[in-house]
Amino acid sequence: MELSDRELFTEQVREHHAGLRGFVRSLGVNPLWVDDVAQEAFIVAYNRLDEFDRDRDFGAWLRGIARNLVINERRKDARRKRILSDNLTDVLLSTSSVAEDEDLEMGDTAMAKLKALRECIGGLPEKSLLMLKSRYENENSAHEIAEEFEMKPPAVRKALERIRTSLRKCMEERLSLAVST
Repeated sequence: MELSDRELFTEQVREHHAGLRGFVRSLGVNPLWVDDVAQEAFIVAYNRLDEFDRDRDFGAWLRGIARNLVINERRKDARRKRILSDNLTDVLLSTSSVAEDEDLEMGDTAMAKLKALRECIGGLPEKSLLMLKSRYENENSAHEIAEEFEMKPPAVRKALERIRTSLRKCMEERLSLAVST
């Protein structure tokens, strides 16, 4: 009796589940996310089952899928890190939820940077402000922002880069003026 693709897949999941989790862990994935990455690899494998060559080793194929998922996650993470340079996200989040007069455990320098950032953000054109909010408060991707603003994703990334550069320059000017007075 020949096993159906579904039965074969279920059998392969049982056989390779523990090994795949170990492999994913060995790639440096945060232990809290190992099961999620392994599960995603099984989902991708199931969706591509018709591409699998039964003469090949299923475990090796599955590990290749998991490896590609981890590589893609690293790329996404690297993009996020470039986008979130200079801890802009942390500062933007704190400006959106912290009142000026709250008693904060922040040093004078941090407070001065926060004040400068608030002033600089207040001087942005409306479209720039909306793009920043869409990216950092709503955590939308460049693709989602592109749809929202009827732009192309590369243009969104470039616009966000220019906005961040503008904010950084504005903050540097305000902070240097504050130090000189």
